[in-house]
Amino acid sequence: MSKAPDVLVDEAVAAKDAVPRSRIVVASMIGTSIEFYDFYIYATAAVSVFPHLFFPKGNGTTALLASLATFGLAFVARPLGSIVFGHYGDRIGRKATLVGSLLTMGIATFVIGLLPTYHSVGLIAPALLALMRFCQGLGLGGEWSGAALLATETAKSGKRAWAAMWPQLGAPIGFFLANGLFLIITLFMGHDNANPDLDSAFLTWGWRIPFLLSAIMVIIGLYVRLKLEETPVFARAVERGEKVKTPLATVFKTSWRQLIIGTFVMLATYTLFYIMTTWVLSYGTGKTVAAGGTGLGFKYSDFLVLQLIAVLFFAAGVPVTGWLADRYGRRITLLVTTAAIMVFGLTFAVTLDPEKMTDARMLVFLIIGMVLMGFTFGPMSAVLPELFPTNVRYTGSGIAYNTASILGAAVAPFIATWLATSYGVGWVGIYLLAASALTFIALLVMRETKDASLDAPELDPRGVEL
Repeated sequence: MSKAPDVLVDEAVAAKDAVPRSRIVVASMIGTSIEFYDFYIYATAAVSVFPHLFFPKGNGTTALLASLATFGLAFVARPLGSIVFGHYGDRIGRKATLVGSLLTMGIATFVIGLLPTYHSVGLIAPALLALMRFCQGLGLGGEWSGAALLATETAKSGKRAWAAMWPQLGAPIGFFLANGLFLIITLFMGHDNANPDLDSAFLTWGWRIPFLLSAIMVIIGLYVRLKLEETPVFARAVERGEKVKTPLATVFKTSWRQLIIGTFVMLATYTLFYIMTTWVLSYGTGKTVAAGGTGLGFKYSDFLVLQLIAVLFFAAGVPVTGWLADRYGRRITLLVTTAAIMVFGLTFAVTLDPEKMTDARMLVFLIIGMVLMGFTFGPMSAVLPELFPTNVRYTGSGIAYNTASILGAAVAPFIATWLATSYGVGWVGIYLLAASALTFIALLVMRETKDASLDAPELDPRGVEL
């Protein structure tokens, strides 16, 4: 009697003694940690540095919005990155493509640390910053789906969500490293985001340190990934002649429903995270109404400490839902979590009331948001790859993940800032609720993928390369 595809996967994984599971875990997690570190140091600098050095004209809100616009530019590049890297990931393999995406993002981040400012070269400075931000987006567009496939396509049967949660831990790890380093530097150099001194050591050269240090992390990541081998699922698909000539055309032809569902399944996750990180940092450290602003007036370093504490709860939530998704299924785990996010959105007007704000109140708000983030983010690197067949899995999961980044993350800080300034902070929560409602509907439509085989895809014969 022939063996089930998932049993074959288990045997193939066990046979690969040259690539122990621990190395796969490290390779998938360290890569995404580096990528998210690179991405988050830009997000932090977009609030505390770039408005002063790259967009100095106009009032403070205008400069902040311009800086957040370049922050959002990377999300426009991410779907393009998923197409480019997805093409090669589905054509030549996961390993080589993961190396390419890591280099793309790492080099762009390092170059940002070397850029001249507006005061030195004028408009060339923000143009170069935007270009490097675009390159960051290209790299991350190919990184996440490759790391997710590395984890899922080598996982044991019934343990895919648990295996796939390791690259998801890269998000809180990268966030912690990026913001922890910024906190150390700002405290050491005495930077006050509410009253910045353009001639201070931090704004003169200190802000460049986190960007330049990314080179060390990239070298480590490359060393680990170059020691990997191709995933057994992809290798067998190649042996069966299932590679397609044009993964992009094939995925839109055969899996367009999965693309739509996957995109909206990710929408609430992205909206929640960038409200809880980028937007809330600008709102929390912004000038109070009494000082002529619309923020809460927290000291920059104090707020970073609160965020760093909260992100630990994000990390703790990821393995919890990895286990729950394997035990009870992806849909029910995410449906309950998404409903909780919708309820959380209704609390913004009360919780973030400037008149009642305290450090403890803000910390509770951040912890609740980050716990929910861990719960919704944890299963995603299993869910999205499971929606697509092997020959277009890299492209399909990447496009869904990164298209959601445009709809949910690219515009989230900008829209949230505008809503809070124009109509009050409660409307930011309503915005989160609306995005979560769309995700809830997508989850109702999505099929359960817990028991789906990654090794027996439904193929379109017209797309198979003969």
